[in-house]
Amino acid sequence: MKILMLTPYLPYPPNSGGQVRSYNLIKNLAKEHQITLFSLIKEEGEKRYIKELKKYCKKVKVFYRSTKPWTLKNILKTAFSFYPFLVIRNFSSEEKEALEEELKKEKYDIIHAENFYVMPHIPSTKIPILLTEQTILYRVFHHFVETLPWYLFFLKPILMIDVWKLKFWEVYFWKKADWLAAVSFEDKEFISQLSGRKDIEIIPNGVDFDYFSQKIYPKSDTPLLLFGAADFHWIQNKEGAEILLKNIWPKVKRRIGNAHLWIVGKIAPQVLKEFLGEEGVTIEEIDDSRRAYQQSWILVAPMRSGGGSRTKFFEAMACGLPIVTTARGAEGIEVKNGQGIIIEKEEKIARTVVRLILNPEQLKETGMKGKKLVKERYDWAKSAQKLSDLYEKIGNKKT
Repeated sequence: MKILMLTPYLPYPPNSGGQVRSYNLIKNLAKEHQITLFSLIKEEGEKRYIKELKKYCKKVKVFYRSTKPWTLKNILKTAFSFYPFLVIRNFSSEEKEALEEELKKEKYDIIHAENFYVMPHIPSTKIPILLTEQTILYRVFHHFVETLPWYLFFLKPILMIDVWKLKFWEVYFWKKADWLAAVSFEDKEFISQLSGRKDIEIIPNGVDFDYFSQKIYPKSDTPLLLFGAADFHWIQNKEGAEILLKNIWPKVKRRIGNAHLWIVGKIAPQVLKEFLGEEGVTIEEIDDSRRAYQQSWILVAPMRSGGGSRTKFFEAMACGLPIVTTARGAEGIEVKNGQGIIIEKEEKIARTVVRLILNPEQLKETGMKGKKLVKERYDWAKSAQKLSDLYEKIGNKKT
């Protein structure tokens, strides 16, 4: 089938969860479908990655969005627009015009939009539109505004207006799309409650199991806790890392004197600069996330915001790395407590981490259970097959 796919970022290199998802789905879907990709980029240098995507896509077209989000232009546009900041920041009039021209010249079976905020680019068309939501964004930003420090109280009413605009347009496009998919059962239920739709498919996130399970790096000789490998552009990751550094890590360090904390992720040193230089803590970006997963003893993720499912968890589990997280952190993953992931209340995470470090057999057993789970259920090839089956279902309905 001929698929026109829209993503709000170039899916390569696969550094963030969304990029990992789009890249792996495209790579697998290309075996059965012809894909044309329309993506947004921030910088000219990103064009060098197009050649990698052309291995799997018939055509790749890119369009510019502002390099930095919080420009005066974006803020003013948002203030005088019904659209929220997220849509304004990720809108390109050039892409909208190019889509209109593309649909005049080429016949497509499906338009596949990854994330609702690319939907304003799509002109009026009779081609079936599939919208896949990777997470429910208004929940993410609502949590961010609600947890702002008290001294920023004057910003809350302004930002909350944008949150409610975000919610309105998310729900609007959920209703407008011909077909709708989520990445987890939890997101499906939430979207259904707000939109009234029952016809929501699930296309879960996954992992390239063969790549991550390949043993490359040795385990650290001393206890090494990991937060990552994360994209710190996302506010949930900054919040989780700060909770770990302030509330959990000191308790672990008091009990396990030779333990070390490793925080790895995109722009991590810039976002967490106040913690740089702390004893026993390393904060950095690395080229190969497998090094972080394979050298560490435990991934610790005290997340307070859920939605979607976390690709870094699947990658860690494929490496045999046990995870200690909250119920919010494990949201979107069909897993029993202890099956690779130990789910705890935030205040009990430090105690659980210490217990695992002092019990090597349980540590190894937990990691192996997680590795088995992702191999059986969360390989990207399985997710891509579900999406391919959905394409065929949409095509059959159309005819």
